[in-house]
Amino acid sequence: MFSRVFGKPKQETSAVVTLDRLNETLEMLEKKEQVFLKKAAAEIEKAKVFTRAKNKRAAIQCIKRKKLYEQQIEQLGNMQLRIHDQMILLEGAKATTETVDALRSGAAAMKTMHKATNIDDVDKTMDEINEQTEVMKQIQDALSAPIGAAADFDEDELEAELEELEGAELEEQLLQPATTAPAAPVQVPSGRQPTRPVPQKNTAEEDELAALQAEMAL
Repeated sequence: MFSRVFGKPKQETSAVVTLDRLNETLEMLEKKEQVFLKKAAAEIEKAKVFTRAKNKRAAIQCIKRKKLYEQQIEQLGNMQLRIHDQMILLEGAKATTETVDALRSGAAAMKTMHKATNIDDVDKTMDEINEQTEVMKQIQDALSAPIGAAADFDEDELEAELEELEGAELEEQLLQPATTAPAAPVQVPSGRQPTRPVPQKNTAEEDELAALQAEMAL
């Protein structure tokens, strides 16, 4: 199971070990290259000294050794390039292998889930949910239904009685004497005295209407 999820441990370990060995070899070649570079530089300095001393033969020998060191340096450089190339290929192959293993693990996991989840089981579960929902709705309707004396009330009679009460309330409001709303305060600019409103006298018809309303209220 773990090999499917995390890939193949042996192959991954082998790739890591190989990359470590290539890195160690690369470091060793780089160190040798630095040594030969120093030796070649030293031979050049010796050749200069022999040239100033008019020792032509010794100077030529120094130049020959420098050439040999340069050949070694070139060979070491080619070896390093090959190792770099090998490391790049190995890292690419390792990444490809890990990707394939991950995809294979995902496909296996999906296949397992599909086996565990059957379409018939899903349909059966949904039917059970719908059935339980309908049962719960019937239970709630039964609990909210009126029982006892409340169940015998006629809705039409209740509506008619409510309309009668509303009509009586409206008639009572119409029979109440009219009240005069207080006048709103008048905003007067500063420096000017407000003028008092002149009270208006009620007409005879208004007096008779007020008296009639008072008698009906009694």
